[in-house]
Amino acid sequence: MDKIFVLLIALALDLVFSEPVNKWHPIAWLGKLISGEIRFAPQNSVLKQLAYGAGMVLVTLGLIVTATYFLLSLLSEFNVPVYLIISGILLKFTFSLRGLNQAVKSVGSCLTAANLKQARLRLKSLVSRDTAKLNRNQVISAATESAAENICDSFTAPLFYFFIFGVAGAIAYRAINTFDSMIGYHGKYEYLGKFAARLDDIANFIPARLTALFIVLAAAICRQNTAKAWRIMIRDHKNTESPNAGWPMSAVAGALQVQLEKVDHYRLGDNSSPLSLSVIDTSRQIIMVTAISWCSIFLLAEVIYLVVT
Repeated sequence: MDKIFVLLIALALDLVFSEPVNKWHPIAWLGKLISGEIRFAPQNSVLKQLAYGAGMVLVTLGLIVTATYFLLSLLSEFNVPVYLIISGILLKFTFSLRGLNQAVKSVGSCLTAANLKQARLRLKSLVSRDTAKLNRNQVISAATESAAENICDSFTAPLFYFFIFGVAGAIAYRAINTFDSMIGYHGKYEYLGKFAARLDDIANFIPARLTALFIVLAAAICRQNTAKAWRIMIRDHKNTESPNAGWPMSAVAGALQVQLEKVDHYRLGDNSSPLSLSVIDTSRQIIMVTAISWCSIFLLAEVIYLVVT
Protein backbone atom coordinates (compact mmCIF):
# COMPACT_ATOMS: atom_id res chain seq x y z
CA MET A 1 0.00 0.00 0.00
CA ASP A 2 2.92 2.33 0.74
CA LYS A 3 4.11 2.17 -2.87
CA ILE A 4 0.71 3.34 -4.11
CA PHE A 5 0.77 6.40 -1.85
CA VAL A 6 4.39 7.18 -2.72
CA LEU A 7 3.68 6.97 -6.45
CA LEU A 8 0.57 9.14 -6.19
CA ILE A 9 2.49 11.77 -4.22
CA ALA A 10 5.30 11.77 -6.77
CA LEU A 11 2.90 12.03 -9.72
CA ALA A 12 1.00 14.87 -8.05
CA LEU A 13 4.23 16.78 -7.44
CA ASP A 14 5.32 16.26 -11.04
CA LEU A 15 1.99 17.39 -12.51
CA VAL A 16 1.52 20.42 -10.25
CA PHE A 17 5.03 21.82 -9.95
CA SER A 18 7.65 22.57 -12.56
CA GLU A 19 11.18 21.25 -12.17
CA PRO A 20 13.16 23.09 -9.48
CA VAL A 21 16.16 25.14 -10.55
CA ASN A 22 19.50 23.32 -10.55
CA LYS A 23 20.42 24.89 -7.22
CA TRP A 24 17.74 22.76 -5.55
CA HIS A 25 17.69 19.70 -7.82
CA PRO A 26 19.42 16.51 -6.55
CA ILE A 27 20.21 15.38 -10.10
CA ALA A 28 22.07 18.65 -10.70
CA TRP A 29 23.96 18.01 -7.45
CA LEU A 30 24.88 14.57 -8.75
CA GLY A 31 26.04 16.14 -12.01
CA LYS A 32 28.36 18.47 -10.09
CA LEU A 33 29.69 15.54 -8.08
CA ILE A 34 30.44 13.59 -11.26
CA SER A 35 32.16 16.64 -12.77
CA GLY A 36 34.33 16.84 -9.67
CA GLU A 37 35.19 13.15 -9.86
CA ILE A 38 36.16 13.46 -13.52
CA ARG A 39 38.87 15.98 -12.65
CA PHE A 40 40.87 13.27 -10.88
CA ALA A 41 40.58 10.73 -13.70
CA PRO A 42 43.87 9.37 -15.10
CA GLN A 43 44.81 10.70 -18.52
CA ASN A 44 47.58 8.41 -19.77
CA SER A 45 46.28 4.85 -19.48
CA VAL A 46 43.27 3.15 -21.00
CA LEU A 47 43.17 0.48 -18.29
CA LYS A 48 43.42 3.08 -15.53
CA GLN A 49 40.60 5.08 -17.12
CA LEU A 50 38.41 1.97 -17.35
CA ALA A 51 39.12 1.07 -13.72
CA TYR A 52 38.63 4.62 -12.46
CA GLY A 53 35.38 4.97 -14.43
CA ALA A 54 33.98 1.72 -13.02
CA GLY A 55 35.05 2.60 -9.49
CA MET A 56 33.60 6.10 -9.79
CA VAL A 57 30.20 4.72 -10.78
CA LEU A 58 30.09 1.88 -8.25
CA VAL A 59 31.27 3.89 -5.25
CA THR A 60 29.00 6.86 -5.96
CA LEU A 61 26.05 4.59 -6.68
CA GLY A 62 26.67 2.55 -3.54
CA LEU A 63 26.87 5.59 -1.29
CA ILE A 64 23.72 7.21 -2.70
CA VAL A 65 21.61 4.05 -2.62
CA THR A 66 22.80 3.04 0.85
CA ALA A 67 22.09 6.50 2.27
CA THR A 68 18.64 6.54 0.69
CA TYR A 69 17.76 3.06 1.91
CA PHE A 70 18.73 3.70 5.54
CA LEU A 71 17.13 7.15 5.62
CA LEU A 72 13.79 5.81 4.42
CA SER A 73 14.03 2.74 6.66
CA LEU A 74 14.47 4.95 9.71
CA LEU A 75 11.62 7.25 8.69
CA SER A 76 9.27 4.31 8.09
CA GLU A 77 9.83 3.15 11.67
CA PHE A 78 9.42 6.50 13.41
CA ASN A 79 6.94 8.51 11.31
CA VAL A 80 5.01 6.86 8.48
CA PRO A 81 3.38 10.05 7.06
CA VAL A 82 6.77 11.80 6.87
CA TYR A 83 8.26 8.65 5.34
CA LEU A 84 5.61 8.62 2.61
CA ILE A 85 6.04 12.32 1.82
CA ILE A 86 9.85 12.18 1.70
CA SER A 87 9.68 9.00 -0.39
CA GLY A 88 7.28 10.71 -2.81
CA ILE A 89 9.55 13.74 -3.12
CA LEU A 90 12.62 11.60 -3.75
CA LEU A 91 10.77 9.47 -6.30
CA LYS A 92 9.58 12.58 -8.13
CA PHE A 93 13.21 13.66 -8.64
CA THR A 94 13.86 10.43 -10.58
CA PHE A 95 11.37 11.21 -13.36
CA SER A 96 9.91 14.17 -15.21
CA LEU A 97 6.79 13.53 -17.25
CA ARG A 98 5.55 17.12 -17.22
CA GLY A 99 9.01 18.44 -18.11
CA LEU A 100 9.32 16.07 -21.06
CA ASN A 101 5.87 16.96 -22.36
CA GLN A 102 6.54 20.69 -22.07
CA ALA A 103 9.94 20.43 -23.74
CA VAL A 104 8.52 18.59 -26.75
CA LYS A 105 5.52 20.95 -26.89
CA SER A 106 7.76 24.03 -26.88
CA VAL A 107 9.61 22.81 -29.98
CA GLY A 108 6.28 22.33 -31.78
CA SER A 109 5.07 25.77 -30.68
CA CYS A 110 8.18 27.43 -32.12
CA LEU A 111 7.71 25.63 -35.43
CA THR A 112 4.02 26.63 -35.49
CA ALA A 113 5.18 30.23 -35.15
CA ALA A 114 7.61 29.64 -38.04
CA ASN A 115 10.54 30.31 -35.70
CA LEU A 116 12.98 27.59 -36.76
CA LYS A 117 15.92 29.21 -34.97
CA GLN A 118 14.11 29.16 -31.62
CA ALA A 119 12.90 25.61 -32.24
CA ARG A 120 16.52 24.52 -32.68
CA LEU A 121 17.44 26.17 -29.40
CA ARG A 122 14.53 24.53 -27.54
CA LEU A 123 15.48 21.17 -29.04
CA LYS A 124 18.83 21.30 -27.25
CA SER A 125 17.09 20.41 -24.00
CA LEU A 126 15.98 17.13 -25.57
CA VAL A 127 18.89 15.90 -27.71
CA SER A 128 22.67 15.80 -27.54
CA ARG A 129 23.23 16.32 -31.27
CA ASP A 130 24.18 19.66 -32.81
CA THR A 131 20.87 21.36 -33.64
CA ALA A 132 22.24 24.55 -35.23
CA LYS A 133 21.89 23.41 -38.84
CA LEU A 134 18.86 21.13 -38.65
CA ASN A 135 16.09 21.87 -41.13
CA ARG A 136 12.40 21.88 -40.24
CA ASN A 137 11.81 18.19 -40.92
CA GLN A 138 14.94 17.21 -39.00
CA VAL A 139 13.77 19.22 -35.99
CA ILE A 140 10.37 17.49 -36.10
CA SER A 141 12.07 14.11 -36.37
CA ALA A 142 14.48 14.83 -33.51
CA ALA A 143 11.70 16.03 -31.20
CA THR A 144 9.61 12.94 -31.98
CA GLU A 145 12.54 10.57 -31.49
CA SER A 146 13.38 12.23 -28.20
CA ALA A 147 9.80 12.02 -26.96
CA ALA A 148 9.87 8.26 -27.58
CA GLU A 149 13.33 7.61 -26.13
CA ASN A 150 12.88 9.83 -23.10
CA ILE A 151 9.54 8.41 -22.04
CA CYS A 152 11.64 5.37 -21.18
CA ASP A 153 14.64 7.14 -19.64
CA SER A 154 12.62 9.84 -17.88
CA PHE A 155 9.57 7.88 -16.76
CA THR A 156 8.96 4.20 -17.36
CA ALA A 157 12.48 3.00 -16.48
CA PRO A 158 12.80 4.74 -13.09
CA LEU A 159 9.28 3.62 -12.18
CA PHE A 160 10.10 0.07 -13.31
CA TYR A 161 12.89 -0.04 -10.74
CA PHE A 162 10.68 1.65 -8.16
CA PHE A 163 8.07 -1.10 -8.64
CA ILE A 164 10.72 -3.77 -7.97
CA PHE A 165 13.16 -2.19 -5.50
CA GLY A 166 11.35 0.83 -4.12
CA VAL A 167 12.59 4.42 -4.09
CA ALA A 168 16.23 3.33 -3.72
CA GLY A 169 15.89 1.35 -6.97
CA ALA A 170 14.54 4.37 -8.85
CA ILE A 171 17.35 6.54 -7.52
CA ALA A 172 19.92 3.91 -8.52
CA TYR A 173 18.57 3.94 -12.06
CA ARG A 174 18.61 7.74 -12.24
CA ALA A 175 22.21 7.82 -11.02
CA ILE A 176 23.26 5.25 -13.65
CA ASN A 177 21.46 7.19 -16.37
CA THR A 178 23.09 10.45 -15.27
CA PHE A 179 26.56 8.91 -15.40
CA ASP A 180 25.82 7.61 -18.89
CA SER A 181 24.55 10.99 -20.11
CA MET A 182 27.68 12.73 -18.84
CA ILE A 183 30.49 10.33 -19.73
CA GLY A 184 28.98 7.32 -21.51
CA TYR A 185 29.64 8.35 -25.11
CA HIS A 186 32.36 8.29 -27.76
CA GLY A 187 35.03 10.95 -27.72
CA LYS A 188 36.66 12.61 -24.73
CA TYR A 189 35.38 10.10 -22.15
CA GLU A 190 35.53 7.02 -24.40
CA TYR A 191 37.16 4.70 -21.84
CA LEU A 192 36.33 6.56 -18.64
CA GLY A 193 32.62 6.19 -19.45
CA LYS A 194 32.71 2.69 -20.93
CA PHE A 195 31.47 1.03 -17.72
CA ALA A 196 28.74 3.65 -17.23
CA ALA A 197 27.52 3.17 -20.80
CA ARG A 198 27.37 -0.62 -20.53
CA LEU A 199 25.67 -0.45 -17.13
CA ASP A 200 23.07 1.92 -18.56
CA ASP A 201 22.49 -0.50 -21.46
CA ILE A 202 21.84 -3.29 -18.96
CA ALA A 203 19.58 -1.13 -16.78
CA ASN A 204 17.47 -0.11 -19.78
CA PHE A 205 17.29 -3.52 -21.45
CA ILE A 206 13.92 -4.59 -20.01
CA PRO A 207 12.34 -1.10 -19.56
CA ALA A 208 13.04 -0.11 -23.18
CA ARG A 209 11.30 -3.18 -24.56
CA LEU A 210 8.36 -2.87 -22.18
CA THR A 211 8.05 0.80 -23.07
CA ALA A 212 7.93 -0.09 -26.76
CA LEU A 213 5.12 -2.57 -26.09
CA PHE A 214 3.19 0.06 -24.15
CA ILE A 215 3.72 2.50 -27.04
CA VAL A 216 2.09 -0.04 -29.35
CA LEU A 217 -0.82 -0.23 -26.90
CA ALA A 218 -0.96 3.58 -26.73
CA ALA A 219 -1.03 3.73 -30.53
CA ALA A 220 -4.23 1.66 -30.47
CA ILE A 221 -5.79 3.90 -27.82
CA CYS A 222 -4.80 7.03 -29.78
CA ARG A 223 -6.19 5.50 -32.99
CA GLN A 224 -2.86 5.39 -34.76
CA ASN A 225 -1.47 2.53 -36.83
CA THR A 226 -1.01 -0.24 -34.25
CA ALA A 227 -0.07 -2.96 -36.73
CA LYS A 228 2.63 -0.82 -38.27
CA ALA A 229 3.89 0.24 -34.84
CA TRP A 230 4.50 -3.44 -34.07
CA ARG A 231 5.97 -4.26 -37.49
CA ILE A 232 8.38 -1.32 -37.59
CA MET A 233 9.40 -1.93 -33.98
CA ILE A 234 10.38 -5.51 -34.81
CA ARG A 235 12.04 -4.53 -38.09
CA ASP A 236 13.97 -1.35 -37.20
CA HIS A 237 14.84 -1.51 -33.51
CA LYS A 238 18.36 -2.70 -34.39
CA ASN A 239 19.09 0.32 -36.59
CA THR A 240 20.34 2.47 -33.72
CA GLU A 241 23.76 2.17 -32.13
CA SER A 242 22.08 1.88 -28.74
CA PRO A 243 20.68 -1.60 -28.09
CA ASN A 244 17.68 -0.03 -26.35
CA ALA A 245 16.75 3.35 -27.84
CA GLY A 246 15.61 1.85 -31.14
CA TRP A 247 12.72 -0.03 -29.53
CA PRO A 248 10.49 2.87 -28.41
CA MET A 249 11.60 5.15 -31.26
CA SER A 250 10.82 2.64 -33.99
CA ALA A 251 7.46 1.85 -32.37
CA VAL A 252 6.51 5.55 -32.50
CA ALA A 253 7.75 5.84 -36.09
CA GLY A 254 5.51 2.95 -37.10
CA ALA A 255 2.51 4.25 -35.19
CA LEU A 256 2.81 7.66 -36.89
CA GLN A 257 3.69 6.12 -40.29
CA VAL A 258 6.67 8.44 -40.67
CA GLN A 259 10.39 8.03 -41.12
CA LEU A 260 12.53 9.30 -38.26
CA GLU A 261 16.14 9.97 -39.13
CA LYS A 262 19.33 11.05 -37.45
CA VAL A 263 21.54 11.90 -40.39
CA ASP A 264 24.49 9.50 -40.83
CA HIS A 265 23.29 7.39 -37.90
CA TYR A 266 19.92 5.71 -38.46
CA ARG A 267 16.53 5.70 -40.16
CA LEU A 268 13.44 4.30 -38.51
CA GLY A 269 10.11 3.65 -40.19
CA ASP A 270 8.73 4.12 -43.69
CA ASN A 271 8.17 7.46 -45.34
CA SER A 272 4.41 6.88 -45.71
CA SER A 273 3.34 10.23 -44.24
CA PRO A 274 5.04 13.65 -44.20
CA LEU A 275 6.75 15.03 -41.12
CA SER A 276 4.11 17.63 -40.39
CA LEU A 277 3.67 19.55 -37.14
CA SER A 278 0.88 17.16 -36.17
CA VAL A 279 3.54 14.46 -35.78
CA ILE A 280 4.93 16.21 -32.70
CA ASP A 281 1.48 16.66 -31.16
CA THR A 282 0.51 13.04 -31.80
CA SER A 283 3.81 11.77 -30.41
CA ARG A 284 3.08 13.74 -27.23
CA GLN A 285 -0.33 12.10 -26.99
CA ILE A 286 1.21 8.67 -27.41
CA ILE A 287 3.85 9.15 -24.73
CA MET A 288 1.30 10.54 -22.27
CA VAL A 289 -1.02 7.57 -22.86
CA THR A 290 2.02 5.29 -22.48
CA ALA A 291 2.78 6.87 -19.10
CA ILE A 292 -0.83 6.63 -17.93
CA SER A 293 -1.06 3.00 -19.02
CA TRP A 294 2.21 2.18 -17.29
CA CYS A 295 1.03 3.65 -13.98
CA SER A 296 -2.42 2.10 -14.30
CA ILE A 297 -0.98 -1.39 -14.71
CA PHE A 298 1.21 -0.91 -11.65
CA LEU A 299 -1.63 0.40 -9.51
CA LEU A 300 -3.87 -2.45 -10.63
CA ALA A 301 -1.16 -5.01 -9.86
CA GLU A 302 -0.63 -3.51 -6.40
CA VAL A 303 -4.35 -3.59 -5.64
CA ILE A 304 -4.64 -7.22 -6.77
CA TYR A 305 -1.63 -8.13 -4.64
CA LEU A 306 -3.18 -6.47 -1.58
CA VAL A 307 -6.50 -8.27 -2.13
CA VAL A 308 -4.87 -11.65 -2.64
CA THR A 309 -2.55 -11.35 0.35
